[in-house]
Amino acid sequence: MRLYVPLTLPRLAVAHRRGELGPAPLAAFAVTPALRAWCASDDVEELEYAALGAAALGSLRLLADDPAAPRRRVVVAVDVADRAVSVADRGSDDDAVGRVRVDGTVPLAEAAAVHVDAGDAVADVTAAVGALHAADGGDEVARHAVDGAEGHELLWYATQELGDLL
Repeated sequence: MRLYVPLTLPRLAVAHRRGELGPAPLAAFAVTPALRAWCASDDVEELEYAALGAAALGSLRLLADDPAAPRRRVVVAVDVADRAVSVADRGSDDDAVGRVRVDGTVPLAEAAAVHVDAGDAVADVTAAVGALHAADGGDEVARHAVDGAEGHELLWYATQELGDLL
């Protein structure tokens, strides 16, 4: 199963040093039955893009919890055995759609790619982090700021490029 693990650059650096994503339980996003229903699509690429987007929002939430982290969203795409994954998206919250959990660490060698914001997204990501709480409360202006970050495509990096990226 392809998982999309939200991180920050400092958390990615720790994973790179340790050679694994963790600690357990590891929160991630994937194409789940609830995500399929939410997207109302059978197109695999569209569903995986939606899971990647959910993970990017998860990364934004991690940035809100870490004021020292550079304001760039990070998502690691990793393949794990289906049996290692528990679906955790049973809530009605749209942010929970596609949420899964892995009860162990995942070797970084299993990563297929790393997705990171470009430098030109920093201002919009910074604004989104500042508006996140208000957007969660229903503030439409704040939601627009969060959408501004979501408008930036994450860049794709091969895992061999992690040293240079960090």
